Amino acid sequence: MSKLRWGVLSTAQIGRTQVIPAIQRSNNGEVVAIASRNQQKADETAIELGIPKTYDSYDSLLDDPNIDAVYIPLPNAMHKEWMIQAANKKKHVLCEKPVAITNSELDEMLTACKKNNVVFMEAFMYQFHPQHQKVKQLIKEGVIGDVAFMRASFSFYLEDRSNIRLSNELGGGAMFDVGCYTLHAIRNILGQEPSSVYASANYHPKLKVDMTMTGTLNFDNGIVTSFDTSFDSVSRESYEVVGSKGSITVTSAFRPDTNEDMAGEIIVSKDDGTTEVVKEAGDQYTLMAEDFADAVLNNQPLTYDLTAMQNQMKVLDAVYESSKKGEVVKL
Repeated sequence: MSKLRWGVLSTAQIGRTQVIPAIQRSNNGEVVAIASRNQQKADETAIELGIPKTYDSYDSLLDDPNIDAVYIPLPNAMHKEWMIQAANKKKHVLCEKPVAITNSELDEMLTACKKNNVVFMEAFMYQFHPQHQKVKQLIKEGVIGDVAFMRASFSFYLEDRSNIRLSNELGGGAMFDVGCYTLHAIRNILGQEPSSVYASANYHPKLKVDMTMTGTLNFDNGIVTSFDTSFDSVSRESYEVVGSKGSITVTSAFRPDTNEDMAGEIIVSKDDGTTEVVKEAGDQYTLMAEDFADAVLNNQPLTYDLTAMQNQMKVLDAVYESSKKGEVVKL
């Protein structure tokens, strides 16, 4: 098998505009089928993106023996059901974030994954962009001294109040949608897990989903971090790492692919008053697809493995628990 043969469950926008084209740009994957409960949508998307086969149900696609792996961009509350269904059909699974609604859901998914010996990964694509490795390198080299603080933000104003992102039943909310990136980035860049979480949120009185959430992750080595996310604020997607001798700011932390040449900007400010701007380019969606396919085709370890997924879900669980109880949650 020279290329991984992908099927896609649903015609969701993230798949149509980002992930499917990224797989098609990859050197080790091809999209061979797409399924939708609306046959017309499946057919239109297939024509638009050059996908050879369509199905009018997810089950039919999973029954196709010529599909090796599936990408699942369904609503959050549907991830568990269809990941388990796919695993039981021996399909490897790349699933959109958040991979589950709760840590207990993830446990069920991991059980199915291990039982069926399939590769399973959560689609946190941002981490594959080379700008983050550059940040880690700068921190390791002591460019900003000892790290004391980190903050991460990801927000946008959601005008359409009927959007699926605001459906409590389908796992909506700002933290599930984009805020989870901030938690991931803090843990990813610092390379460690928090010991406690505190979060505060504004929940929509009728929709019962978080519209804005902010909070802190504290670490045993004394590093303090903060995160914020919102559907009610202007677009923001950045993080800053502050040390004893300077700071590093990443201005397009999560969607540098929207910039010219898919380049991220890293601003290094030092205590001597100097500032350096570093550019790092990379196709994060394609790099993610290639990493996953390499794991399946060549039995290579995933860059983002099952343990890392579990750790992310534990923190996300704790953040929601803290926001509802109004108290610190220890991990």
